[in-house]
Amino acid sequence: MDINAALNEILVKLFRNIGTIEENTLKRGKYKNVTVNDMHVIEAIGTGEPKNMTAVAKSLSVTTGTLTISVNSLVKKGLVERVRSEEDRRVVLVSLSESGKAAYEYHQKFHNEMVKAVLKNLDEDEKDVLAKALSNLADYFQRCLDK
Repeated sequence: MDINAALNEILVKLFRNIGTIEENTLKRGKYKNVTVNDMHVIEAIGTGEPKNMTAVAKSLSVTTGTLTISVNSLVKKGLVERVRSEEDRRVVLVSLSESGKAAYEYHQKFHNEMVKAVLKNLDEDEKDVLAKALSNLADYFQRCLDK
């Protein structure tokens, strides 16, 4: 098999498996009522200062209307808090509740384990090549999104 076909097969399997494993990890764990999409919204909100809905929607490449539906669900689940900006009452700010921060940390462990597994038997030069290759892939995806 040539390198292009091999890489294509690997990438297709990786993308499919990551999503499935994320979903299964959530279903078996403490956050059974949290979907993978919910977790991506939680990640985009992050544990720092409250963010406005427009910024979060942009980081997820979704509309604010789509994000509003997800945030409404996360507020009901007690994972996200929503407040109006003091400076501009039209602006809605979202942040993670204590439960949301715990869910964020839980999911970060999954990502940390995944990265650790990828880097397990690589030397520094191989890590650099992998980082460059994945950066190229991320740039390609970003260009596709920007079209």
